[in-house]
Amino acid sequence: MKINFLGTGTSQGIPVIGSNHPVCLSTDKRDKRLRTSLLLDWNGDKIIIDCGPDFRYQMLRSECSKIDAILFTHEHNDHVSGLDDVRPFYFKFGTIPIYAERRVLNSLEERFPYIFNNIKNIPSVPSVKIKEINGQFAIKNKIVIPVRAFHGELPILGYRFADFAYFTDVKTIEETEFKKLKNLEVLVINALRIEEHRSHLNLEDAIALIQRINPKKAYLTHVSHKLGFHKEIQRSLPKNIFLSYDGLEIEIN
Repeated sequence: MKINFLGTGTSQGIPVIGSNHPVCLSTDKRDKRLRTSLLLDWNGDKIIIDCGPDFRYQMLRSECSKIDAILFTHEHNDHVSGLDDVRPFYFKFGTIPIYAERRVLNSLEERFPYIFNNIKNIPSVPSVKIKEINGQFAIKNKIVIPVRAFHGELPILGYRFADFAYFTDVKTIEETEFKKLKNLEVLVINALRIEEHRSHLNLEDAIALIQRINPKKAYLTHVSHKLGFHKEIQRSLPKNIFLSYDGLEIEIN
């Protein structure tokens, strides 16, 4: 299993437009973050988690030439607004399966009615196959386990794929869901900033949650400029926790 961090930033990305914050002015490429998205290569099947406004560039930069499925964590703009850019994949491979909860699918249908209205005589419109998530499901015989979490008060989903689990925009995880997160090799979870936030984990909260789940390794994502410089934050982390960055690739055997 290969994991490519397509984007590791928040809804504004880093640098923030017009900002003179020191992190926004950093020359370290690890401090430049597109909106959060992940590419999972699971024995040749390419799975995207969230496709936000930077999706087109992320696909070009990663040289991704195939998508087998797109999974959505929730409906916020920085996680869904790149959906139209699946067109080249549709032209090449046909209808793209998208997986989400019904509330998220409803939101996508409102945002992209031309994709979901079943008018097939418009050649420039991508075609998607809706897959509503109501429990664990399979992508080409590979089992995916959704995990209930909350983005403030908004119910969202994380996902477990074999020994890997991915979360973003989390503030809390449903108490009954921790049993789904035992014996992980790698956990990815958000850490927005140092200060407390009402709907996102801050760094302290993220570390505490990682220590409770107890994966072998953990990577932090959905990072804002207010977390600090990559190099400085990494030095402060426990030895099995790493600050991810755009373009980082890891492999799980």
